[in-house]
Amino acid sequence: MSSLASSLSRSFVHSPVLTLPLCRAKSLTFPINGYPALATTKQAGFSKLRISCNAQLAELAPAASGVYGTLLFGGGLFAFAKSGSKGSLAGGVCGAVLMATACYLMQMPETKVFGDALGFGSAFIFSAVFGIRLVATRKLVPAGLLLGLSVFSAFVFVSAYLQDRI
Repeated sequence: MSSLASSLSRSFVHSPVLTLPLCRAKSLTFPINGYPALATTKQAGFSKLRISCNAQLAELAPAASGVYGTLLFGGGLFAFAKSGSKGSLAGGVCGAVLMATACYLMQMPETKVFGDALGFGSAFIFSAVFGIRLVATRKLVPAGLLLGLSVFSAFVFVSAYLQDRI
């Protein structure tokens, strides 16, 4: 088995690569000699899988705001349907509107920084709200999951803001 792995890895060392466009002029690279996604490097006799996306978080922020806003809206609707919570419905609608606005602003180069800042501020506020709810209820679902999602979204937006600012 080791000889098979070493012969495969030797055959991929100088293999041509196929570069596919991904995330606005970034690329995803595959060896193209019949075995897609096998490595071009050898480590301890085994080939190593190499798939890479060179996308910056600034490019993924509009999609993240769309997904985050959709999840906030869906969560608000679900909470309203299940328990009649008007506060959850209002929070979900407000979150969806804020994320839709942030996504719209991120589409234009001259307002991209404002969209990143709006997305970060909204995600930060929702992180605080869900953190308070998690401490008060001590229930991982839904407050803990939404806290994790909000913190991750805030991280994406602040990273995008810092990349766009520089």
